[in-house]
Amino acid sequence: QVQLVESGGGLVQPGGSLRLSCVASGSIFRINAMGWYRQAPGKQRELVARITSGSTTNYAGSVKGRFTLSRDNVKNTVYLQMNSLKPEDTAVYYCHVQERNLNYWGKGTLVTVSS
Repeated sequence: QVQLVESGGGLVQPGGSLRLSCVASGSIFRINAMGWYRQAPGKQRELVARITSGSTTNYAGSVKGRFTLSRDNVKNTVYLQMNSLKPEDTAVYYCHVQERNLNYWGKGTLVTVSS
């Protein structure tokens, strides 16, 4: 089993920044990918950004140029730096880890972008 602990959500004004962190712990043999998804009210969960073990990073088109995903392999931690936040970025953000062929999800952290 792998446990994920997320932190860094909160309320921010449009144009502001937030940094999300997700630490993976437990029975970790090989992490194939880490990343973040989000789910806004009334919408389906969507990929925000994802990084593979080979350091290939994918971003949703709506966040490219504003969000940056990074990973600390030693700490089994993934970070999402979110800049130039917009009201439409408001959602619950979920950490996702693929450990071998198993998928794990965090409980989610709420990001609210509002003036």
